[in-house]
Amino acid sequence: MKKKWLAIPAVLLVLVAALPFAPELARFWMAHRPQPKLAVDAAMRTQALDTLVTRLNQHYVFPEQAKEIEMVLRQRQKLGAYDAMTDGEKFAAQLEADIMGVAHDPHLGVWFSPGAVPPDPDEAPDLTGRKPPPFAANPVMRLLASIALSRESFGVDKVEHLSPGVGYLQLMAFAPPVMSAGRVASAMNELNDTDALIIDLRGSRGGHPAGVILMISYFVDQRTHVSDVWSRDTGSTTALWTDDALEGKRYGGKKPVTILVDRDTKSASEDFAYTMQAMKRATIVGSRTWGGGHAARPYRLGDHFLVSVPDARFTSPITHTDFEGVGVIPDVEAASSDALKVAQALLQRQTRVAALRRGGGQ
Repeated sequence: MKKKWLAIPAVLLVLVAALPFAPELARFWMAHRPQPKLAVDAAMRTQALDTLVTRLNQHYVFPEQAKEIEMVLRQRQKLGAYDAMTDGEKFAAQLEADIMGVAHDPHLGVWFSPGAVPPDPDEAPDLTGRKPPPFAANPVMRLLASIALSRESFGVDKVEHLSPGVGYLQLMAFAPPVMSAGRVASAMNELNDTDALIIDLRGSRGGHPAGVILMISYFVDQRTHVSDVWSRDTGSTTALWTDDALEGKRYGGKKPVTILVDRDTKSASEDFAYTMQAMKRATIVGSRTWGGGHAARPYRLGDHFLVSVPDARFTSPITHTDFEGVGVIPDVEAASSDALKVAQALLQRQTRVAALRRGGGQ
């Protein structure tokens, strides 16, 4: 019980810092919320639908599609399609289905909560991932969080040597650097002596864009332009670059890297694979990924409804596009269960060829 209690600040910290960029965490929160019975009435449905339309028109990354969604929702409302829905789960699911009929965006989602939905964050999301969350100013919460967070992996789930020359790094998420920098540094220091590296993103659920920038920074030899992010709310574009100073040792830009992906590689995890592939810094092995490339944040639709609205788009300065709706396409196709074995064989061939070239062989 004590361990679980200590973990509460860590969970809060992760949710506050990463939720805008990982709607999957919103799904987790909704799945584990309290479950009192609550009937949805006409006033609640109207408030949720009206606020949903407003939030989409204000924030959705594609304004024209937001207008199309509004037309569909208003038409269905006029026809009375929602009038008999007193089950909040079913109403939220129907709203989401109607939205998806227009915009096939996996980061768009609507949820119902029998308990009260928390208020919208006062501040815009922090793209740097280095600002502490608002409650960190409380000394008691800060102390508890520091204890709990020391137990967390921050997505760095496994670090090992598959052989003397080949390292293995399993990343299940990309946490903001304010949380993960130390853990990432430790992992990269441990792997620095390897000749090649396999990064396993199979089932990796996403996270914070700054966590992606941090990880990419270990695989370049100089400051590198990684991405451009356009914000619907500000109308401006921000260039994202690799970090100049790192806590750990750089792996560098020359040693072979292979990244494993599958259909459950999502969001920020896709961003890492896509960017490393575009930079020709890694070979991607596995199957096509999820295809959700937009940054999203949650908005309250009333006391019991919540929507995740994608409000920013990341574009590669190399490809001049992204992987939204397409996913990351592997360089080498392989079933998820076979990807590691395929990657090991690939790296063995690459390192053998490199050794022959250094020795003057053919």
